[in-house]
Amino acid sequence: MSNWFLFKSAGVVNASVLRVMPGIGLALVLALSATFVSEHYGGPKYLYALLMGMAFHHLLGIERYTAGIEFSAKKLVRVGVALLGLRIMVGDLHDLGVFGAVALAGGLVSTIVFGMWCAKRLGLPKSLGILSGGGTGICGISATLAIAATLPPSDEVEQMTLLSAIGIATLSTLAMVTYPLLVAALDLSTTEAGFMLGGSIHDVAQVVGAGYIISPDVADFATLSKMFRVAMLMPVVVVFAMLFRHSRAAASPGTSVKLSQVTPVFLLVFIGLAVLNNTVSLPKEAVSTLTDLSGWCLVVSIAALGVKTSLDKLSKLGWRPIALFVFEALFILGWMVVALFVGRSL
Repeated sequence: MSNWFLFKSAGVVNASVLRVMPGIGLALVLALSATFVSEHYGGPKYLYALLMGMAFHHLLGIERYTAGIEFSAKKLVRVGVALLGLRIMVGDLHDLGVFGAVALAGGLVSTIVFGMWCAKRLGLPKSLGILSGGGTGICGISATLAIAATLPPSDEVEQMTLLSAIGIATLSTLAMVTYPLLVAALDLSTTEAGFMLGGSIHDVAQVVGAGYIISPDVADFATLSKMFRVAMLMPVVVVFAMLFRHSRAAASPGTSVKLSQVTPVFLLVFIGLAVLNNTVSLPKEAVSTLTDLSGWCLVVSIAALGVKTSLDKLSKLGWRPIALFVFEALFILGWMVVALFVGRSL
């Protein structure tokens, strides 16, 4: 009887794996293509993955791809976000000082609040304000995906996640090119330049790129400032997980409330890895491998989200989302510039 049960269970597992493999394979090929283009010709791989995925939206209607695309978009993102905990090193943030830390944290929280307020004024969904504000204020697409995983699952959240990712990737690239010109116009010192770039540009890669446009020293301090914002991802995601815990439970009526509905498992893993990485000396090779795996999970999930999204539906949203992304980017930039001048007077 036990052998029969094991055989039957293995058959079910194999059937489930085979069911999702075509869709995962499609998303993986798109992720590999996006990474190749990014590494050889420049530009953000997440944006390439989104656009390539959207070009293959017609394949979503083919049943053999549906399960794998759904798995990649909803499950792999949680694995990628959980492993982001390994990127957080609290000890590296000491050089910012109290004022720098407060200014960066204030800009982050204010941008999320401003995003929600601005979305309401523009007649856009609240979820778009939360997701775009969080991505703009924290660490780009990774933060958007992490926050999206804490919201009640719905088609609207998926659509707003993709829309936020597109807007954030685009504006982050524009910021990488234009903000160094602003640094020169304001005649900022190395520390001030790094502080402004790290505190206002969305994605980590674009922060590093903008810093190196000026100098390696600026890039180093910009990265340090940016990593403080990345470290803030943990408390922000915890807050949103608790705020929406009842809504997530209500999304599955008639079932008992599970731990993953109150506190998502990926969040517990994220916190555990962050604490572990700051209290124990982990093998560098293992940390590097898991960090790379996190990046691959995120880019594959973004490609899958792209496949799930119709350009026709996005085009119906009009100019308002673009205005929201621009206003959020300008808001956090203005916050950092004001913080610089306040810091000079202290």
